Amino acid sequence: MALEIKLRKGESPDRALRRMKRKLDRENILRDTRAKRYFEKPSEIRRRKSKVAAFSQYLRRKHEDK
Repeated sequence: MALEIKLRKGESPDRALRRMKRKLDRENILRDTRAKRYFEKPSEIRRRKSKVAAFSQYLRRKHEDK
């Protein structure tokens, strides 16, 4: 997968870097890379996903009353 950011006419390199970082965030490239850095057992993946789902459900219930 190639990520291509072309420098626009009159655009500073700092601005192009910001665009690249936003694109990386939107496409979850950094998150996926960090997640695949180490092997994670399937049971650990399920446990992590269930913890995230439980926390999300807790937040939904907490803000539902307000």
